[in-house]
Parts: sequence; C-alpha cells; structure tokens
Amino acid sequence: MTHSASGSSIGRRSLLAGAGSVGAAAALAPVPAAAAPGSASGSASGSAAAAGGGGGGARGNWPDPEPYGIADTRADLWPRADNSFVLPLELRPRDEELGRVWMRDTYVNCFDVGGRALYVATGTSRVPGLETASPWNDGIFVWTARSLRGPWRLADTTGIRPGAERGKVWSPEFAGENRPGRTVVAPWQEYWHDDVFGKRGNAWAPEVHYFRGRWYIVACMGDHSRLVGSFMLVSEGGVEGPYRLVEGNLDKPFGDPFRGGPAFIEPGAYHHIDGSLYSEGDDAWLVLHNDLYARFRDDMEDIVPATDLPRFEQTRYSPEPYLEGAYVFKHRGKYFLTHAVWNRASLDPYGSTRYAYEPPGDGRVQYQYDAVVAVADRFEGPYSRRWTAGVGAGHNNLFADAGGRLWATFFRNPNFGYWADPDRVADAAVPGVVRLEWTGGPDGRLYVQRRRGRAAGD
Repeated sequence: MTHSASGSSIGRRSLLAGAGSVGAAAALAPVPAAAAPGSASGSASGSAAAAGGGGGGARGNWPDPEPYGIADTRADLWPRADNSFVLPLELRPRDEELGRVWMRDTYVNCFDVGGRALYVATGTSRVPGLETASPWNDGIFVWTARSLRGPWRLADTTGIRPGAERGKVWSPEFAGENRPGRTVVAPWQEYWHDDVFGKRGNAWAPEVHYFRGRWYIVACMGDHSRLVGSFMLVSEGGVEGPYRLVEGNLDKPFGDPFRGGPAFIEPGAYHHIDGSLYSEGDDAWLVLHNDLYARFRDDMEDIVPATDLPRFEQTRYSPEPYLEGAYVFKHRGKYFLTHAVWNRASLDPYGSTRYAYEPPGDGRVQYQYDAVVAVADRFEGPYSRRWTAGVGAGHNNLFADAGGRLWATFFRNPNFGYWADPDRVADAAVPGVVRLEWTGGPDGRLYVQRRRGRAAGD
C-alpha cells in the first residue's frame, strides 16, 4: 500500500520526520537521459522483447553497492523505452480527459484458464474530481486480455449489474447487495463521513488470483476507512464476479491491529496492509505488510493462525526503513521476495550524492520508489541480502507471460520524489510493465532487463 491522505504512507512518515522537498530531491539526484519522462509510453523494441526473461541471462549478477542498504541507481535498472511499455487499457468515461487510465499499485498476471492464457490487470483507482485515491474511491476495476499487448477490455460486469459502470467488480457502493449468509461489503468497509474529510473509505492495491479454478481478489481498505487493512473476496462466477467477502474478514481485516498510520486513524483501527496471495500446488498463503505471512485454510475462508502471524526470515537493513508492497514469486525453484522502499538521496561528507534505503531524516529526500528483491530456497526464508531490481518500480508484482517470459509491473509514484516533479507528474500513475532478466545459475537474480552488451559493473 502506498497511500495516505496525501498519497504515500512512506511519504507521510518522511514528512513527519522532516524530509526535504521534491525540488531538493531533484537537485540532489541527476537523472539518466535513458529514463526521460514518458520513455515507457510506447512498445518495447523487438530485440528487447526477445532477449532475457525466463532463461539465463548473458551476464551475471552485478556487484552490490556497499555498505548494505546503498541503492543502485544505474540507468540500466530503470523501466525504459527498450524494456517496458504502458498497457493500453480500455478507457472508462473518467479516463477520457487524461487519455489513459490513471493507476497506482499496478498489478498484472497471466493465468491458464480452460487451456488458454488469460491476462488480468487491476490497481488502485481514483474518482473524477480527486487528485489521489483519498479520502475515498469507488472500489476495484478489472481488465482482461488474451495477449499482454492487448486488446485490453474491462471485465464484462453488465450481466451482474446492468446499467452500472463496466469493469467495477467490487465497491463499498455494493453494501446493498448483502444478504443473510452472503456479505459483499462488511460494515467496516462501508463509506462514512466526518467533519474534517467529508466522505471517507477507499480500497487500495488489489490483486486478482486464479486458484483451484476460482477467482480471488486480495486488497486493502486504505487509511480513510473505519478499519485499515487487508481483506479477500471470492468470486461466485468468473473473473468478473459476483464477488463476496470471505468469512475471516466479516468483522475486521486479516491479522492483529498495531500502532501505525497517520494521526487521523483511530487507535486500534490500523491492521497490516499490502495483502498478497502466494499459491503453490493446492496450498496458498497470505503475504502481509513487509514481513508477515500465514497459510490459508483449506476452504480459503480465513488464515491460520488468525493472529500472531509468523515472519519471513530476512536480511534486514540497519536501520530498517518502512517497507511496503511485499510479494513472493517462484522461479527456477527459488523464492523471490520483493518489497517497495524509498530510495532517499542525501549528501555524503565529501559533497557527493548518496542514495540509500534508510528511514527519513534530516537532509534525506525521497528520490525513487524502488523495487528491492531477495531470494531464498524456502518460502519462509532465510532470504538473502536484498538488491535493487528496479529503480522507480516499487509496489509491483512479478509474473510470467504465456511464453514463459518474465515481467514486473510499475506505476511511477506521483506523490513524492522524481515522478512528483511538476514536469513529470503527468506521466506518473500508469499501468506499466517492464521486462525482467534472470541472471542464471544457483545464485541467479532477477533484474529489470538491462541493456545488452554492458559488462558487469558498468
């Protein structure tokens, strides 16, 4: 989850700690020309689309910056015109003026449904008239396609709600559909009002999953909801729904409440965010926040245990900053755990720019919302040291397309850092996908597809 009243829960922590402005970040952080605004608005080149991905890479792992926690900002790790593109999602009426879909927390995946590949896309949406997805939005939209390149169409929900906005599969608006024994919207997920913010309640960072022949959506009620935290929906039909809430979320989000979030969240309301689902065989796990997980019950109606959740064994930074967007992806027998973390720019004692994954502090300004990844032999860990897998590609998911090629999503965080600059923000909040490469061998890593012909360490 990457939002607050002003946009980012990481960002709000930075502001509370006195981090500098976007202008200061731009002054500290020169940007490579290869990552110019809008560079990923077209299609990846044919040669890039054919190279890297599911097979072993031509080059090995790059040496890690030292000490541990220093960010790698090389242009090769940016989504660029040669390795990425923005999905041409079907527009809704609200998208016509912008000319594309405004999206945060972009999620894309490919599933085998009835022997055919089906691609799904979703993400955090905003309502007309609001600049962000706060203090309220109107739920979850889903797009589908038979090819990653499209055409991408809104899920056909007209048979479920004739006359309603096409593609909207769940919303707090649907509370009137609740029936005895079937809850679509729990009381803690409904809209509410106060004298400070007015209408409140928002759903963030949805993921769509196909498991054991059924469709599931894992998402989070955001900072302006009565309770903040992750929940799961199950479809009683196809990917378009209709969806209902699982039993474990009838009264609250998954997991225990804890102290967190902005000051306007009432004590006890904040639960663990960033709900994700990882499945393997007939088993499935919930992945929460930055280091929590739990196995789902066999009926998928709740997690076990419901409280005191176990934690991934991770090689943490020292000090550990706030991390978001946890996601687990398995490739070649290895488990890859990805996080979103702010890369903060500061000046070292010699006057050079230093980029690091560290908590907010004096002289540290948000630069890029990066994707960092660690690898393990087991789902639970222990996980290796993290590395920068994608600059500005934080809060993403990893997936394989129908041909086995590897991809990650990105959205360009519009609230702070590089993409919040007034000259770039119009190109932020996009449904982007970027090719990945696997470096091969027993210590193989996943990176944003680097440019061909460059030696390790360039």
